[in-house]
Amino acid sequence: MIGGAPGLAIALATLLGLAIGSFLNVVVWRVPRGESVVHPPSACPRCGHAIRRRDNVPVVSWLLLRARCRDCGEPISARYPAVEATTGALFGLATWYAGITWILPALLYLVTIGVALTLIDLDTHKLPDAIVLPSYVVVLALLALASWNPGGEADWGALVRALVAGAAMFVVYFLLLVVYPAGMGFGDVKLAGVLGMYLGWFGWASLVVGWFAAFVLGGVFSIGLLVLRRAGRRSGIPFGPWMILGAVVGIVWGQPLADLYLGAL
Repeated sequence: MIGGAPGLAIALATLLGLAIGSFLNVVVWRVPRGESVVHPPSACPRCGHAIRRRDNVPVVSWLLLRARCRDCGEPISARYPAVEATTGALFGLATWYAGITWILPALLYLVTIGVALTLIDLDTHKLPDAIVLPSYVVVLALLALASWNPGGEADWGALVRALVAGAAMFVVYFLLLVVYPAGMGFGDVKLAGVLGMYLGWFGWASLVVGWFAAFVLGGVFSIGLLVLRRAGRRSGIPFGPWMILGAVVGIVWGQPLADLYLGAL
């Protein structure tokens, strides 16, 4: 699916992504700590001064401030602009891929939670319910909108497929947790249901490829760490990021990869 979105739409989506990325920096820091993401306003952790509006422009402010707090000179991590720039780029790519279609809001939401959950899982080895559980309702609503496709032909079969796939992914990951509890956590199981809905909406090939890709990518990364002696056999490696990346592979390349595989048989 390449919708051929106009350049202006891609540019606007990128700007929106930059703003969302700025907010995600707050989410990634506060949600694991059980703090509100809206109050109090962001402030320097050293001097306590609230961040001024002119110092809160994504990427630009970090560059103009030379990566330091305006009030006390405390260094500002490069991770902040990196998250903003990455989210902006992913919003632009999602818009280019989907075009101006009703599935685009669902993909932009996937980017949003994908960035947040990836960073939180890398930081804490947890996938917070505060993000994952509400996503079931949000994703279902957005996929229902895409299946309804106002102004075009509805495809309710895609929504049914999404529900079946989401349930199937949840059950499969739950069984894997029961069989090998050291390999993943229940947060992975709950995330699997959300990602399964996305993959199922795009097709059965996307579901199979997305599920398989998560284990392949995660396995290759783990082997690389072992070879480089950056981790041991008992090291805990977050699996959530690989589940999310695998879902992206399934959505974008699921059908072509399945066709390539079947054609080689």
